[in-house]
Amino acid sequence: MTKLINEGKRIEAKSFEIITGLLKKRGTLLSGLKKPVITRVIHTTTDLGYARDLVFSAGAISTGLKAIRQGKNIVVDSTMVMAGINKSITACFKNKIICRIHDKDVIKKSGELNLTRAIMAMRKSQRENEGGIVAIGNAPTALFELCDLIKEAKSKPALVVGIPVGFVGAAESKRALRGLKIPYITNKSKKGGSTAAAAIVNALLILANKP
Repeated sequence: MTKLINEGKRIEAKSFEIITGLLKKRGTLLSGLKKPVITRVIHTTTDLGYARDLVFSAGAISTGLKAIRQGKNIVVDSTMVMAGINKSITACFKNKIICRIHDKDVIKKSGELNLTRAIMAMRKSQRENEGGIVAIGNAPTALFELCDLIKEAKSKPALVVGIPVGFVGAAESKRALRGLKIPYITNKSKKGGSTAAAAIVNALLILANKP
């Protein structure tokens, strides 16, 4: 087992080395705390375009690290994001990962109000994310709703990782996020997804867990 774990680490390190080399050929040099975050997203998605697509607000990474180290909740919009997050590190900091998308009352109210479950899940978790991290990788409607809740002071997360994917509303929802005075990590294009959102959270967790 130890051999397999060490082999996995070696492969990951080699992958990161290859990514750095490929970006250098494109004239892109990453540095600082952004480097491990961007590199992990590229490692997860095999999409070098994220090097220029990802956007970080001032202090976003340090704010996220502080929230993790304080054991704050991590609210996600899909079970796929939840599944991709490193549970061994969240266990160390006692971060609770919350996803309300499949809650019975969320499903019920979604049908009654003719709203997406993603919207209702964000509403239900609006207090659970206070001082914590919200990671959205699937539904633009979840990010739109979260932005509205933040503007109305009903939701006060420390950091929003907003990277939903799609042709309808994805880029627009990210633009709405960038217009808020709150720490965020997002991207400019329509691309994104649960794996990218989980990769960003994992990069933050790994940084937070370093001595």
